[in-house]
Amino acid sequence: MVATQEKQPRQRLISGPGILLVWLYGVMVVGAVSRSVYQIATELDRAPLAYTLSAVAGVVYGFITYTLVRGGERARRAALVCCAAELVGVLTVGTWTLVEPSAFPDATVWSDYGMGYLFIPVLLPLTALYWLRRARTA
Repeated sequence: MVATQEKQPRQRLISGPGILLVWLYGVMVVGAVSRSVYQIATELDRAPLAYTLSAVAGVVYGFITYTLVRGGERARRAALVCCAAELVGVLTVGTWTLVEPSAFPDATVWSDYGMGYLFIPVLLPLTALYWLRRARTA
């Protein structure tokens, strides 16, 4: 006799405040990716580090958006890791741009802790980490 496993439906991560997180991450994907694509295509030699970091931020935002929409425990854990990495990136780049501004002739998405984006880049991973920890399955 073979025991069959019932597939449990994926836990939704985009209920309640999670919907706002998906929306904000989606906006950040569009902003970071479109900005970096334009800058890399037209003026990469001006500030390659800044434009590359903006592109990386856009990819990170895209992955987090995908995992939030996908749902489920694996996606939640992946989003947690990505949000933690995002927060480390924002804090590192934000501090770096304040300590050594000459390293960044142009701003990145994470420059000055996201000041050019109303500090959303530093607030978003903090909020997402809180939400994702709260959404943990028993």
